[in-house]
Amino acid sequence: MARGRLRIYLGAAPGVGKTYAMLCEAHRRVARGADLVIGFVEDHGRPHTRELLAGLETVPRRRLEYRGASFTELDLDAVLARRPALALVDELAHTNVPGSRNAKRWQDVEALLEAGIDVVSTVNIQHLESLGDVVEGITGVRQRETVPDEVVRRADQIELIDMSPEALRRRLAHGNVYASDKVDAALSHYFRPGNLTALRELALLWTADRVDEYLRRYRAEHRIAATWQARERIVVGLTGGPEGATLIRRAARIAAKGSGSELLAVHIVRSDGLAGVSPGELAEQRRLVEDLGGSYHSVLGGDVPTALLDFARGADATQIVLGSSRRRAWQYVLGPGVGATVARESGDIDVHIVTHEHAAGGRPRLPGRLPVKLGRVRAASGWLLGCGGPPLLTLLLTRASGNPGLPTALLLFLTLTVGAALAGGVFPAIAAALLGSLLLNYYFAPPTHTLTVSDPQNLLALVVYVAVGISVASVVDLAARRAQQAARSRAEAETLSHLAGSAMQGEDTLPALLERVRETFQTESAALLERSGDRGAWQRVAGAGPRPAARPEDAEVDVPVGERLTLALSGRVLPAEDRRVLGAFAAQAAAVLERQRLAAQAADARRLAEGNRIRTALLAAVSHDLRTPLSGIKASVSSLRSDEVEWDAEDEAELLAGIEEGADRLDHLIGNLLDMSRLQTGTVAPLTRPVDLEEVVPAALVGVEPGAVQLSSAEGLPLVLADAGLLERAVANVVENAVKYSPPGVPVVVRADMLRLPEGDRVELRVTDRGPGIPDSAKERVFEPFQRYGDAPRGAGVGLGLAVARGFTEAADGRLTAEDTPGGGLTMVFSLPVAGPAPASDDPDRRRKAAHTP
Repeated sequence: MARGRLRIYLGAAPGVGKTYAMLCEAHRRVARGADLVIGFVEDHGRPHTRELLAGLETVPRRRLEYRGASFTELDLDAVLARRPALALVDELAHTNVPGSRNAKRWQDVEALLEAGIDVVSTVNIQHLESLGDVVEGITGVRQRETVPDEVVRRADQIELIDMSPEALRRRLAHGNVYASDKVDAALSHYFRPGNLTALRELALLWTADRVDEYLRRYRAEHRIAATWQARERIVVGLTGGPEGATLIRRAARIAAKGSGSELLAVHIVRSDGLAGVSPGELAEQRRLVEDLGGSYHSVLGGDVPTALLDFARGADATQIVLGSSRRRAWQYVLGPGVGATVARESGDIDVHIVTHEHAAGGRPRLPGRLPVKLGRVRAASGWLLGCGGPPLLTLLLTRASGNPGLPTALLLFLTLTVGAALAGGVFPAIAAALLGSLLLNYYFAPPTHTLTVSDPQNLLALVVYVAVGISVASVVDLAARRAQQAARSRAEAETLSHLAGSAMQGEDTLPALLERVRETFQTESAALLERSGDRGAWQRVAGAGPRPAARPEDAEVDVPVGERLTLALSGRVLPAEDRRVLGAFAAQAAAVLERQRLAAQAADARRLAEGNRIRTALLAAVSHDLRTPLSGIKASVSSLRSDEVEWDAEDEAELLAGIEEGADRLDHLIGNLLDMSRLQTGTVAPLTRPVDLEEVVPAALVGVEPGAVQLSSAEGLPLVLADAGLLERAVANVVENAVKYSPPGVPVVVRADMLRLPEGDRVELRVTDRGPGIPDSAKERVFEPFQRYGDAPRGAGVGLGLAVARGFTEAADGRLTAEDTPGGGLTMVFSLPVAGPAPASDDPDRRRKAAHTP
């Protein structure tokens, strides 16, 4: 009998819609004629889920008694007897009631699969056995019901049911997940945005890992030999050749397999020039690296393997990606090449050598570029040819049959001298010319085997030979030096081009620019120093690397920029020719610093403009709200003072009440305006100290209509760190706003609870109303000045109460946010830091204030 197929709907948390998706799939299968039954589906009282159960055949559950209570479980025997093609079994990690056939529901599912029945099930990521400790560290809750990872891994299909934390919290707030009496506790604890985001990331990563397993299985089935390995930081070495794009894409694919991997592309600019370097190719490769999310680095270095490894170790790289050498086979006689050297000396850094279509094709010759460059190999070859070549040539000529004669020998020795000059420069050629002249005189100029020259023409020939040899050597050496200087100038121009491009695009921050200076010149640290006055002390504006210099005297290299700035490098002394490029970096650093300061000044100007806008809006907003109560007060006073009308006691009391109400409105309005002005000018100086909420909150409710607020709090609440006066004003404003929008006869609930978070314990004070609520898009906007929701009349205030409340709360390191009230309405949440343990419970004043409910 063929084993059944298992499909699992995986979710990050309860309520994301796993069961709903499973039932939707069931209806699609039934519509296609599938033989399907519901073995066990729990709707948790959710109406939308319960609606989907209609029209699906359900196998009755098995009822079990345990410890005096009745429970229902999956009736495994009944499902096996029914033998459907497909069974729905919800909550894979569920623990069965004792007396069931199996201890765990996943074991029931295994029995169904062994019987050839396909199963669709659901599970949350927190129920996977391997993630128990991780989930507990995130949520603070240890999952008791778990399922072995291997059971889920063996599933034929795993579908992730994803939902953003904001959307899930809205579902909870609307009562679509839990009953209304459990919503507040759930939102405040397990279903906090941070918890949901972390669980969502776990679910996404775990699913991605399973996808990778499926892909590896596919490769094995199709005999694909390539492997994918996760990397943390990958360095790809670029030579400027045509293979660069291939290497970058390969390195990017490697980096994409590991979470948090980083791609760094580096080009080593050799001071003596590097054949086959195309500035256009490098520019294209840099754009490609940045498009793939990597970073591009250009580093000066005389020895490419050493500079590349130094950069990789400095960046804590775990992988290096290099291309196969473009050198031809015979060129390996001169050395092993960059790739082999890096692989040999990389230590614990893995090295990838990537093949490409340009491998072994030789370096491309760039127009106008001399291929001559002198290195250790060429110098050794030149000295070997200059010192060993003349004796060897003499031996060959003397052993040959017949004496070749002086003219022929001169031409051969001159050829050898030119070869030494081409290989090793001027000094090996001079050695070859002098040694060759002696050997020519002794063995080929009559009389032979003496240093005497009998014929003056032979003497002239020897002198001309030496002169020509030295002249050729000088010309070759000069050409090599010019090529080296041109290569260095090209490298400097390339570096300056990258610097200018970054400057024009405004990409570099000051620390990033100094880090680039440190990388480019291979120094230990770099610092930008500024003198406070003409003779003041130096101050470090920014630095990169360990122990940046604090004064120019402490650095090995310092480049002044104007009268008050200098760029200081520590770690090694730079040659004089590097100072030209360093001067450009210093000027750019000064420009970046100036740009940052101009940006700060612009931000200050924007703040001033915002203040002016606030003042303008203030005058526009209060023009009516101030005039209305003043007009009412003046009218009432004028009526009382009038001699034309006799007012009875009731009318007089009504006019006086109107005057008092208008004065109260003016007092409240002016108080909020003054508070907002203090917040806008930054003159609020909170006096934070340990505060007992059961002292502050009742004081904030003084003046509230009796019965309009219901006050409660958890037992043993600790003290909070706040300014008692500012917190009292903030709570009063929020409660006043909640009472204003609550329906008549429905009290506003004010409750305080303890909240334990990884970053520290906090106390939440929640002010809950049952008013019309506000949409999510307006939850932050209500805390801005002069905001009134909906069609609130102008007499309802200028819209400063919540802005003042948030400002006062945040001034004392608290937070004030808005949430939906389950079932309708708005909840304002004060989150306050804990300052100390709860006061003694036998405090009579505390008991008296806690019992007060306005």
